[in-house]
Amino acid sequence: MTDSIADIMAKAYLNVLSNPREARFIHRMQKQFSASSHRRAKLLEEDGTVVPPFLIASIATTCNLQCKGCYARKNGIAAPDNQPRRQTLTPTQWRSIFAEAAGMGVNFALLAGGEPLTRRDLLEQIAQVEEIIFPIFTNGTMLGASYLDFFKQHMNMIPVFSLEGDALQTDTRRGEGVYRMVEQSMQKMKEEKLFYGASITVTTENYHDVTNLEYVRKLRDKGCKLIFYVEYVPIDETTAHLAFTDEHIADMEQRLQLLRNEVDGIIMLSFPGDEKALGGCLAAGRGFFHIGPDGAAEPCPFSPYSDSNVTQIGLRAALSSPLFRRIRDARALGWEHTGGCTLFEHKDEVEAMLNSTTQN
Repeated sequence: MTDSIADIMAKAYLNVLSNPREARFIHRMQKQFSASSHRRAKLLEEDGTVVPPFLIASIATTCNLQCKGCYARKNGIAAPDNQPRRQTLTPTQWRSIFAEAAGMGVNFALLAGGEPLTRRDLLEQIAQVEEIIFPIFTNGTMLGASYLDFFKQHMNMIPVFSLEGDALQTDTRRGEGVYRMVEQSMQKMKEEKLFYGASITVTTENYHDVTNLEYVRKLRDKGCKLIFYVEYVPIDETTAHLAFTDEHIADMEQRLQLLRNEVDGIIMLSFPGDEKALGGCLAAGRGFFHIGPDGAAEPCPFSPYSDSNVTQIGLRAALSSPLFRRIRDARALGWEHTGGCTLFEHKDEVEAMLNSTTQN
């Protein structure tokens, strides 16, 4: 993963050479990430602690949209206003968590929700941890002048706008007029020469469209320099037909390879597709783990089970929690990555592991 991160940063540097300010920032972060890799190696040598280069944190429990099939609403992170939702840590607590992460050698922390831009108070504190790059997964409807100034001042905070494809596909899931607002946000970022990305949930219905050469080139021409392709995880049986089969996964791999060969100036990442090339599932601390809004340490956003809280025991101890250790052992013993979310496919076993750890 260290080599993969170095490759990503090298591509990012080439993509921003025309913007001296962005190029200086990426160059500084390349040096920072080299130092971070040494911190991770030192902890591994000292006591066998494997520090993941990535974290994913759901920092917000509110959202201004009602997207169809929203996983965050389904698992209680962003429940409707008339229903109970999980508690959220304070800005100081989040800053402390990420400061600890930086000290251990974490490079990236992906911020999700809910809608993260509803929590400016949290983002202001988190941005002070300058050793980490924070991709912020946002629906793109709240990017006003104030947030543009914020992103100018804090280049380690990178908005990643959520799309489903074209205007019809995006608005069908996210609400009428959302695509237009996302396009406006992209245009503002381009005019200010700020680095931004896009997150696209790929399903059996849209993946041909969003992996089309013309579509990706249009995103690049709008100023987008990063695409996260995230495979849809069904929230119930009624949406199971949208999830990839083995055939879809194989086709997606071929399409991504073509895009990476044919389209320059934009970085393309696939989750969980890229895990296969990195030896399988990276959850439970092998390459990343998820922190819930209340500080719960969870293997993955799509596997919301926890037997520890980072506010109580810290990140380093959470990496050695019984649940995380059992998941890593199970993966090593035969949970092969065939595509799709491995932990979602083995959710019954993960639940059994959790029950076993809490009973002991």
